[in-house]
Amino acid sequence: MNEITPKVDFTKALDCLFRVDGKVAWLPGGYGGIGEAIAWGLAMHGAEVVISGRDAGKAEALAQSIRDAGFKAHGNAVDVTSVAEIRDRADAIANDHGAIDILMNCVGIQREEPLLEVTEEAFDEVYQVNLKAAMFLAQAAARHQVASASGWGKQVHLLSVRSQLGLRDRGYSAYCSTKGGMVMLIKQHAMELAPNGITVNGVAPTFVYTEMIRHVMENPEFRQGLLDRIPLGRIADPKDVVGPALSFCTPASDFVTGQITYVDGGITASQ
Repeated sequence: MNEITPKVDFTKALDCLFRVDGKVAWLPGGYGGIGEAIAWGLAMHGAEVVISGRDAGKAEALAQSIRDAGFKAHGNAVDVTSVAEIRDRADAIANDHGAIDILMNCVGIQREEPLLEVTEEAFDEVYQVNLKAAMFLAQAAARHQVASASGWGKQVHLLSVRSQLGLRDRGYSAYCSTKGGMVMLIKQHAMELAPNGITVNGVAPTFVYTEMIRHVMENPEFRQGLLDRIPLGRIADPKDVVGPALSFCTPASDFVTGQITYVDGGITASQ
């Protein structure tokens, strides 16, 4: 009987499992607290990172810091509320750098309003930045990935544990619903892009120490309540998100698609 287990030279097959050498990684929203950590992680593992955001100065400042450390990085502007601008930026990146091998979507906002006070303007803004932008960033990157002859591509979206769990005593209607919608967007895109060898996954942290959550972390009662709910007993640091995000960008995840990794200290395992 012939053996069906493939013969593998593990000294070669596993050597570059978590490397992205020569890959071009586009990070919309990549100069935020979590995005910055991921940008450094991708650059240090061999990628040429392109950091985009509404503030071109912030994007270029981070890129310069990464270049000063000896890695490849570029910064530029993109307004993700404009589909035309998303498409133009993706085309420019592919033209300037030869490809968009990896999309790492770090875009996201929150406008906290209690249910009885939610405004149409705030809800629409969160929807436009969190969910609609994710759709068209994915589309813009996918057009170049599908057209590539490499048969390989990665798309990763930052979500939140709020894509699965509501939050007591806070006005999170817009945020939770858009992050929850991204879960199904990821699953659907994974199915449509699978024939092209492109994987689509998500990373969903709980609260992470960044400026975005300063207003809640400075509330001692809320902070203690959060700590009490996290089995690992601490709030996440941006570097905690880098490993899961990076793994979805590398050959280590070539057979993983349509999945969400919850970086939450065990919250979703216990609730």
